[in-house]
Amino acid sequence: MSTAAPEVPHKGLITLSIMLATIMQVLDTTIANVALPTMTGDLGASQDTITWVLTSYIVASAIMTPATGWISDRIGKREFFLISIAGFVATSVACGLAWSLPSMVMFRLLQGVFGAAIVPLSQTFLLDINSREKAGQAMAMWGAGIMVGPIIGPTLGGWLTESFNWRWVFLVNLPVGIIAFLGCAAYLPRSVKRPRRFDFFGFAMLSLGIGSLQMMLDRGGELDWFSATETWIYLFLTLTGLWVFVIHILGAEKPFLEPEMFKDRNFSVGLVFIFVIGIILLASLALLPPMLSRIFGYPTITTGLVMGPRGVGTMFSMIMVGRLVRTVDPRLLVSIGLLFTAASLYYMTGFTPQMGAGPVIWTGVLQGLGLGLVFVPLSTIAFSTIDPIYRADATSLFSLVRNIGSSIGISMVTLMLTRNVQINHADLGVYISPYNSVFTNLLPGAAKNPVIMQQMEGLVSQQALMISYIDDFKLMMIITLCALPLAWVLRKPEARPMAPGQAPVAHD
Repeated sequence: MSTAAPEVPHKGLITLSIMLATIMQVLDTTIANVALPTMTGDLGASQDTITWVLTSYIVASAIMTPATGWISDRIGKREFFLISIAGFVATSVACGLAWSLPSMVMFRLLQGVFGAAIVPLSQTFLLDINSREKAGQAMAMWGAGIMVGPIIGPTLGGWLTESFNWRWVFLVNLPVGIIAFLGCAAYLPRSVKRPRRFDFFGFAMLSLGIGSLQMMLDRGGELDWFSATETWIYLFLTLTGLWVFVIHILGAEKPFLEPEMFKDRNFSVGLVFIFVIGIILLASLALLPPMLSRIFGYPTITTGLVMGPRGVGTMFSMIMVGRLVRTVDPRLLVSIGLLFTAASLYYMTGFTPQMGAGPVIWTGVLQGLGLGLVFVPLSTIAFSTIDPIYRADATSLFSLVRNIGSSIGISMVTLMLTRNVQINHADLGVYISPYNSVFTNLLPGAAKNPVIMQQMEGLVSQQALMISYIDDFKLMMIITLCALPLAWVLRKPEARPMAPGQAPVAHD
């Protein structure tokens, strides 16, 4: 039998509509960040409370993502996707019209609820309408939207905020969403419904664990992590919820998530991999804009232009690897991609406050090339051997784990940056002292001149901050290299005929 998927009419228009919806949703994870300072005054919020605009969206999206498989089986993937797009667009407009912080937080919660299913379902549809031979190209296009979206989000958000108003950060979704909805409504094929009982207890425990984890990661920095009782409560709820959920699904007759799919080695290893990719991708994106602003003094638009080539590198490698994945061992492509990524992070450890934009641009291109080489074959091979009936659940978990990795990565590098700045400043500051003979000999009289001492303090602070960024880049490089052996734990799918609906056999 042929491995080709049933021929779907208007495949190009379907892909375009799906990708418009996907990019719209992914952009919203980062586009609002730069608009927060201008929102504060309009919404009557403080610096502490305005962050709930981000937190509410992240937590709601994380809790609802695992339910994608059950809801799409219950009402149909096409119907659920259309509801998600329509709800996301409507709540985006509501966010743009928000009149107070409580109203904005409520609309962002709803936006997260509706947007949670868009990314996993878009991946499911692209896998469904393409044959296994063309799955690599489909995942290349999907991955380009997933990975380039967060890169251009802050730049687009900054331009809209500066040129128009922060409300356009949300209102821009209206025309894009309408086009995506009309295209999907016209051409998206209907799927077979597979009603199954809703495991409320399992969903509740998973939601408790994931929601508490996201709250802990988001609030930890403000609370000085485990020095606050609130953080310990979040940690307890996270461990309790996830532990009870695992025990429950192993013994339940019809669990919320079927444990059988975790027996697929490619999928399970793929989850670990995408967790690491989530850490590297968004952690580096979280570090670079503030670094370029605080150390180099770049405005938002310039920062976006300097980081833009990273997205070009990602798109180029994804287009290239979408074709290579059919002829080259995907595990080799993943390994090369990780080495490129590690090399870019190694060169980033050589950044200095005196350099120009060149090193930031070319290391960004190199890192974009590396992540593209990892993401496409990983997304292809992770779903190559799993039973199609688990596909919606599997893609939702894939997105969830990537997002959790991103949250953990951002929290981890932010914590390290804060702590290391203090340590490095103390270490360097020892030498700028009237009691240090080397300092007083080099700059006689400097210790008694407050202007010179203030300038020296500024230089020490700048160097301490730069060294702290370098420490974070070193950490991410080590994490990337540690993930390298996992590539060869994956199994390469055999390219041989299958019976309809049968998952391909994998081999080492």
